[in-house]
Amino acid sequence: MKDSDIKVVILCGGMGTRLKEETEFKPKPLVQVGPAPILWHIMKIYSHYGFKDFVLALGYRGDMIKHFFLDYDLMTSDFTLKLNSRGKSPESCQRHADDWNVTFVDTGLDTKTGGRIKKLEKHVGDGLFMATYGDGVGDVDIRKLLEMHEKKGKTMTLTGVHPSSKYGHLSYDKNDVLTEFSEKPFLNEYINGGFFVFENSIFDHLGEDEMLESKAIPELTAKREVALYRHDGFWHCMDTYKDYLELNDFWKKGAPWKMWGD
Repeated sequence: MKDSDIKVVILCGGMGTRLKEETEFKPKPLVQVGPAPILWHIMKIYSHYGFKDFVLALGYRGDMIKHFFLDYDLMTSDFTLKLNSRGKSPESCQRHADDWNVTFVDTGLDTKTGGRIKKLEKHVGDGLFMATYGDGVGDVDIRKLLEMHEKKGKTMTLTGVHPSSKYGHLSYDKNDVLTEFSEKPFLNEYINGGFFVFENSIFDHLGEDEMLESKAIPELTAKREVALYRHDGFWHCMDTYKDYLELNDFWKKGAPWKMWGD
């Protein structure tokens, strides 16, 4: 397939209950990291590798995500507004460089992840497509991920990432003297970090009231139809308010996932 034909699905419908400080009045994908919502950062990762055709699976406060993109040029550009003019149309509003195509699909308020993807079947075409969660960023090489998927020939590929420990790690010698202290080191095991590639046949394994993670993935794993793309670089999700603070701190110090230019 041509890159321009490959859709990128982003799951944007969850309520983000563990991030109530930010999500009580807006959806999690619109929670700010630095200058823009985390959804924007995710889309920038994909578009950096040339994948610019997005399908957003909306749910909780999905109307706010629609309005964000409807006002995208105004909110991200400098412009002049003549307040005494009848139309009050902005002048010299620069067009933004992000040449994305974005399809917005209401997949329901309480729909589970598998069901949300199922409802997008007519929007992704007949070939393979990519998908990820609307709350996680990483310096994932999308091109290598896609190449591995095509090489393995499986129904799906998921990206395995290293989570960081919630606790500091201690190393000590035989005399019980501390030799090393690592604050929240990355753990050795892999967890599901999203950044999926799916063959279109995935829809045969999805139900409208099912979780992708507890139904389709275990079933396909039992059939040896899931490939693992091992990502040993940076990855972080926004699950709690603490994660929100950490991601914004990363941004201030130089976000590891920011592979695109200014």
